[in-house]
Amino acid sequence: MFVAPINTESLLAEAQAETLYLNLIEQINKDFNLANEGIDFPLSIEPDELKIQLHEKIYRMIQYKFAEYLNLLYIIDVSEIEIKKLDGSDLVILAEQVSFLILKREWQKVWFRNFYK
Repeated sequence: MFVAPINTESLLAEAQAETLYLNLIEQINKDFNLANEGIDFPLSIEPDELKIQLHEKIYRMIQYKFAEYLNLLYIIDVSEIEIKKLDGSDLVILAEQVSFLILKREWQKVWFRNFYK
């Protein structure tokens, strides 16, 4: 049964433990490209670096490309209810929280695809 991870570190550790980390990177790359936000994480990227780069990308999108950011959330299918719960007063923290929600949704897609194949 799918259990949603509580933070980014546990999510990435679980992805590695289930040998689905590469699938997670591929899913992230695919959805960002569908949103015309070219991001191309190499499959060799370390989990800590993935977390940092994703956070930076989301931070820049919130600041400079807000319409594209909203489109990305729609394409990835991040829960609107979860997004509305976030406090947007600090953009750095907001970007970190949104990055986790993106990772969580992408992980859910990868996990279900693997579990029900």
